[in-house]
Amino acid sequence: MFPILKFNTIYKSVLWGGDRIAGFKGIASQGSSIGESWEVSPLKDHESVVAEGEYKGIPLSDILASNGKEIMGQRLYNKYGNNFPLLIKFLDSADDLSIQVHPDDELAASRHDSPGKIEMWYSLLPSPTAYLYAGFNKSVTPDNFLEAVKNGEIISLLKRFTPRQGDVFLIPPGCVHALGKGNLVLEVQQASDVTYRIFDYNRRDAEGNLRELHVHESIDAVDYSQAPRSAKNISSQTGKELILEDCPHFTSTIINVKGHHILDLERRDSFSIVIATKGNHILTSPDGTTYPLHQGHTLLIPAVMPKVSVDGDGDIVTVFIN
Repeated sequence: MFPILKFNTIYKSVLWGGDRIAGFKGIASQGSSIGESWEVSPLKDHESVVAEGEYKGIPLSDILASNGKEIMGQRLYNKYGNNFPLLIKFLDSADDLSIQVHPDDELAASRHDSPGKIEMWYSLLPSPTAYLYAGFNKSVTPDNFLEAVKNGEIISLLKRFTPRQGDVFLIPPGCVHALGKGNLVLEVQQASDVTYRIFDYNRRDAEGNLRELHVHESIDAVDYSQAPRSAKNISSQTGKELILEDCPHFTSTIINVKGHHILDLERRDSFSIVIATKGNHILTSPDGTTYPLHQGHTLLIPAVMPKVSVDGDGDIVTVFIN
């Protein structure tokens, strides 16, 4: 049976990053401005590479080229081929991220030959003063939007949230959004790195240059008809698989494990990404192979694996495609 895969994490130092991801993962510091850890990524130049086992050192794309059906499952292989469709990250915002928007599939395909981007934030450890923006707080027209951007007042149009641990935010294409200071989140998204930066607080990069904005591109990408965004809070329950988010591009669930749990995967007909968001666990495949899964770490279970035993104490998040 094709094995469970663990990948080397890709750490990204960014202007707004902090130092909390390493502590959450229980590893040595990776730097003082680490804003992102990419857990599973198919993106060119930021592609996941297997960390250990039989396939150690092999990029995800090479494994999919030879074992795509086993990993993806026949249904998803028919749809995506060997193109892995998701990107999994942890984000630590020690400072505000830029105000931004993502295009939908149609616009991203026409402009960038890329999928669009829908993403989910699952709030892990927000600071008491953490905040984020998601969607408009009132009806907005393209003219209203452009005027606010030109005047540096775009934040006045956005809905501000104070996240709690366990809050789930779905950010669809066209939704203007940004993480503010003090957030540590798990992000699940389509495998796309297309982002239109609308406003960046007039910050400068390491060379002293203002960061590039994409205001013109964003005007057509914003969905002015979207309903106001909302958050839902999901408290994990022992032995019960609860849905965090279910959308056409991915489904995410959370399970609290205390002792032993069987993760039944057969009906998914999809790969399953498993992330430990609290505590430490041991996964055991049907052939008896064991895989440690510590807090803040991620494993990819191939679609051909019908079930996995989980032993541990804490929460695990799973991601698959319905």
